[in-house]
This record gives sequence, structure tokens and C-alpha cells, in this order.
Amino acid sequence: MLDTRPLLLETDFPPLRRRGLKNLQVNLGYRCNQSCSHCHVNAGPNRTEMMDTKTVELLLDLLWQIRPETLDLTGGAPEMHPRFRDIVREAVSLGIEVIDRCNLTILVTEGYEDMAEFLAQQGVTVVASLPCYTEQNVDQQRGKGIFKQSIDGLQRLNQLGYGRNSALPLNLVYNPSGAFLPPPQQQLQETYRERLHNDFGITFNELFTITNMPISRFGATLLAKGEYDHYMQLLKDNFQPANLEGLMCRDTVSVDWQGNLFDCDFNQMLAMPMVADDQLIASDRQRHLQDLLVSNLEGQAIAVGDHCYGCTAGQGSSCGGALA
Repeated sequence: MLDTRPLLLETDFPPLRRRGLKNLQVNLGYRCNQSCSHCHVNAGPNRTEMMDTKTVELLLDLLWQIRPETLDLTGGAPEMHPRFRDIVREAVSLGIEVIDRCNLTILVTEGYEDMAEFLAQQGVTVVASLPCYTEQNVDQQRGKGIFKQSIDGLQRLNQLGYGRNSALPLNLVYNPSGAFLPPPQQQLQETYRERLHNDFGITFNELFTITNMPISRFGATLLAKGEYDHYMQLLKDNFQPANLEGLMCRDTVSVDWQGNLFDCDFNQMLAMPMVADDQLIASDRQRHLQDLLVSNLEGQAIAVGDHCYGCTAGQGSSCGGALA
């Protein structure tokens, strides 16, 4: 697969520094029941990388000691990890908000039929990927039959109170199907709300628009089609300095399936380690979960590259949607 990483490392993106840690985003592994063309972690059914028992136990101990505001579980399909439920229960018992980044189809997959009920019982916030409200566009990006399964998953969540009960938030995620920026989030949210309700009786709380990053499968597609330079210029031309303040890397730490720390999920996929400018952490090794026991990394420089323009273009982009 073509790789954009060498093109992204040399950058003129503005320097950034961290605030204190609020959100811990943990990638439990790359195994997934889907193989989406836009997936920035190249997840799929044949991926074997999964967080091992030792690292899970370290994560649980860390949650008990540092109590982040939010534990954001991602993958792959995080629900496919054998300790997913243990991690959720422990975090909830500590009063930590848990987010499950769900692809929806896992909820109707054999062996996971009771997952939606578990999420509701634990009060987990569901952030669900749904790149469009039409069958043709979703199946084109994610595979034949995926749209119907996604709708089935959403309807199951609604039946349990998600998107209807304030204690069970259901937020959807949109990402563009090609090399262009997302439309205005509020405008698209109203279109989603109208179409999903009228066509399927589905309700949800918010829609998050996320810009496609020029990395992994999407980056390889850009290179293969000769669109990489054009897309990067689009991101840079739409750079908005006001978005720098709200970037998720300012107060979120991304953890990979091995327990290594990164400034964001995209840096994780690019194997861009944290900048080692803190004397509490040695510069000759990859930073790891246990390092958070001695430092919340406040004031540390953030590793940046040209892909960072994806989070600052236009209305901005984060795991919580637009920034502006």
C-alpha cells in the first residue's frame, strides 16, 4: 500500500503544547468486522493486533490512579476485545465517562447480540460511524449490506433509550466520501436528523463531522489517484488559526494496543512518538502507559506534521466533531 508518511513529516504547522490530561483514548486493537475504505487504522477481520492481558491490567490500574474525565474506547471494533466489558465496568465504577466508538454493525453480529443492552446498562456514550443517510453511499464506502445492518443497530439502540434519554447519548459521525472538506456540521446534522427520522424512525443527539486525514488507506487512495497534492493544498488553504485552541491533542492522550502513548490517534497510525522534552520520561524509549503515573504531560510539546492541517481546516475537526 502506498504510504504518505514520508510526505507528512516535514511541516510548517505551528508548534503546539499540551494542557493537562482530560481524555484517555485507548485503541484496544485493529480487529474489526468491517474493512472501510476511509479507515485510518486499516482495521479489518484479519488483523490480529489486540491489547494483551498485561497491558489491560496496567490500564485498569491507571484508571484507578489518575481518574481521567473520559475513557474513549476505539479500534478496530473495540467491542471485539475479550476484556472490553471488564474495562467498561471498571471505568464506570470509578465515575469515568466511557465512550464506545461503535461501527453499529457489530451490534447485530453473531456473538454480540447483547452488546447494545450491555452498553445501555452501563450508561456508555455511543459514538457511531454513519458516513451517510443513504444506502448507496454507505455501501460504496463500507461494503454491500452495511447500511441496512447499521440502521438495524441504530434502531436497536433507540429501543433501549439511546438518542431519546439524556442519560444515553447517541452521537453519529460523518466523514466525506472523497477528497473534500465536510459541509457545515449544524446544517448536515439537521439533514441527517430529518432523513433518519422520516425514513427509519431513528433519533440521535448530535452529528460529528470529521475531516478525512491524508494517511493510511485514504492517503494511499489519494496517492494512487494523483490527488494527494491537491488535497493537501485544500487543507492548507483552509487553515483557521482559531481552531488551534480546540485541538483534541491539547488534552487527550492516544494509547495504542501495546500501551504506547501518542499525541493523537493519527500520530499513532503514523508511528509518530511523543516529543521527549520532559525529564521525567527518558528520551531513548517509546512513552508508555506507566509514564502517566508520574506526569500528566502538561506543557509538553506536541509532535506535529502536515496531516495536522486536517484538524484545523475550515470548521476544524476532532473526535468530537467540528471545532468552530
